[in-house]
Amino acid sequence: MRRMLVGAVQLLSLFTVAGAASNGARASSRQWAIVNFRDPVVLHGNLLMGRYLIVHDDDRMARGEPCTSVYRFDPERGPQAIEVAFMCKPHYRAVCDKTTLSVRRNAATGFNEVTEYQFAGDSEVHGIPAR
Repeated sequence: MRRMLVGAVQLLSLFTVAGAASNGARASSRQWAIVNFRDPVVLHGNLLMGRYLIVHDDDRMARGEPCTSVYRFDPERGPQAIEVAFMCKPHYRAVCDKTTLSVRRNAATGFNEVTEYQFAGDSEVHGIPAR
């Protein structure tokens, strides 16, 4: 239990928690979510499986830098090495009540590919560009 608490504190110290209201407003320029890929998926050309921290940074996007970063996540130690970073393609749809990842099956590789993600409480959808 103590290790989980330490991991949570580390996570919060590394990333500002973005409070998202039902209208998609943000209290910070960063949003994040922890996701668990039980089966292998391709995300921006990288094969991932397990727990990951997905972070989106509006300030980086405004500067034209890679705004999405995906880190391997260890529940006891928090975020680990970065696995992939890219500039998303934002678009909008109805606010969702939980973080959602859209996937499609790639017939050539046989793997599911993550094509976009949307954070809980937000109307912005982050499209993942082809690599």
